[in-house]
Amino acid sequence: MSPAPDERDRIRAAMDRILGGTPQRSNGALTIVALATEADVPRDALTQRHLDLKNEFYEKDRARGEMPDSEKRLRRQLVKAKELRAQALKEIGQLKADNEALVGALHQVVMENRQLRLQLAERPSNGHVLPTQPRPSVR
Repeated sequence: MSPAPDERDRIRAAMDRILGGTPQRSNGALTIVALATEADVPRDALTQRHLDLKNEFYEKDRARGEMPDSEKRLRRQLVKAKELRAQALKEIGQLKADNEALVGALHQVVMENRQLRLQLAERPSNGHVLPTQPRPSVR
């Protein structure tokens, strides 16, 4: 399928409308998708046939001194990712501390249990020491 003869003109007009803040067909975002929508051309017209116009659009956008919408979106995502990472690291630190506390408590209980078993073993034979592991049942 060959491109429409006025495709380049429509893309340039759409560029002017978007960069001028007066989009008619798109949301006015500074993206190739919005430019294609505004020019009423398929997206691949900008990504395959008219790469020079795509690059010109981005250059004009940068020349205005404003950050492209895609970069703004990526920067917001980066900030969110950094916040989530910091939160995860904090949770990991807390889990490590909790784990150490639980290991310490388990060690203390094991030592107390061992001491109680020794005390029971030293008593007269009127008490029975429970086995440390259950014995298999006989069937």
